[in-house]
Amino acid sequence: MTPDQVWQAIDTQRANLCDLLADLGDDQWRQPSLCAGWTVRDVAAHLTLQQLGPAAVLAQMLKWRGSIDRTTAHAARLRATALTTEQTIAEIRATIGSRRHIFGVTHLETLCDILVHSQDIAIPLGRSLDMPADAAAVAAGRALSMRWPPPLPSVKAMAGFRLTATDTSWSTGDGPTVQGPMAALLLACCGRLAALPQLSGDGAAELTTLLTAQSTARRP
Repeated sequence: MTPDQVWQAIDTQRANLCDLLADLGDDQWRQPSLCAGWTVRDVAAHLTLQQLGPAAVLAQMLKWRGSIDRTTAHAARLRATALTTEQTIAEIRATIGSRRHIFGVTHLETLCDILVHSQDIAIPLGRSLDMPADAAAVAAGRALSMRWPPPLPSVKAMAGFRLTATDTSWSTGDGPTVQGPMAALLLACCGRLAALPQLSGDGAAELTTLLTAQSTARRP
């Protein structure tokens, strides 16, 4: 995908997510997301923080909580408390059409963030939110090759497998085969256990064991 196509995919996913969020009741905003310890509201609030400049990023780092994960979670919860439901949706919608991204990352991290976090919200609520296979392939490639920001622990687990998409021309890695829809492979690359039932192949059971153990170890 070209940068223009990536930004178009980001805009489409942002718009679709805003429509989904606008349809949720108060109880649903309080439901747990796929991010351990994060509510739907926390994830949505996090997505309002995707265009921070250098000064704002520094301000977040001055509130360091011992790791990037904990610092990011803390910032999301503060934001969730500060914004109303309507303000949260409006702020995400206001980013549509903009090509700004948070200082220190690229548009590819922005793509990965919106694709994965949209599913973090939709899946536990039983909602369907389409994820284009070509965009998911680009995001998965970025997640697996990332050196900064530090890659997720799940990336290390994926390294021992041959990942193959069943709905687009994409594969990577060496080892036992794990195959499935591209969206499910992206979610698995990002440590989302909810995607594992969609995967198959001679390496699927082993990958499930590894990712489940990682998830258990990281629980607060």
